[in-house]
Amino acid sequence: MAAIAERLAEIRERSRLACARAGRDPSEVTLVAVTKTHPAAAVREAYEAGQRDFGESYAQELRDKARELSELPNLRWHFIGRLQTNKARYVAPVASLVHAVDSEGLARELARRAGSRALPCLLEVNVAGERQKGGVAPAAAEELARAVRALPPLALRGLMTIPPAGEPAAPHFARLRRLREELSSALGEPLPELSMGMSEDFEEAIAEGSTIVRVGSAIFGPREAR
Repeated sequence: MAAIAERLAEIRERSRLACARAGRDPSEVTLVAVTKTHPAAAVREAYEAGQRDFGESYAQELRDKARELSELPNLRWHFIGRLQTNKARYVAPVASLVHAVDSEGLARELARRAGSRALPCLLEVNVAGERQKGGVAPAAAEELARAVRALPPLALRGLMTIPPAGEPAAPHFARLRRLREELSSALGEPLPELSMGMSEDFEEAIAEGSTIVRVGSAIFGPREAR
């Protein structure tokens, strides 16, 4: 318990200092504690330390943990991984925010599985055009955004990205921020959320305007083997 609580406190303090350097209010940044491959007991420990937003990358793992921890009030699940259309049924009923919508087909299936439940979502943008990664190309983001907005009960809230490994992250974060501004103007309404930044680069992401940071190993240690 102490180790997770201490690491959470350290990440929160680093986030606060990053906000101060950027002239931002810390309340503008949501910390998502990424618990993929970690047991439900780790979620409970972080919850007892005051954490409420948790991220999962595997659909069935999200489903199972949501069931096991259903008695915890105000616990919010974020689905942050690449999602296969045939697994949307596990995510749509429980997620507070889906971070990685990257196709109209996936959006339609999420909308169908959500039923009457409002389901906020983000578009995953492949800012660097990496072939091995999911995400819509920046040039196609507006078309997908309009398709998602036409699919109630989905609620488009913003954009998400993962920068290339081994490259400076800040330019990719800045590009996503500019794309968010362009899309907000084109759509005629603000897209408030930018999900960018992980354990190794969340402070850079905050400097570039991130509103959601996804931190796992810096809180829970290395991923457990699946």
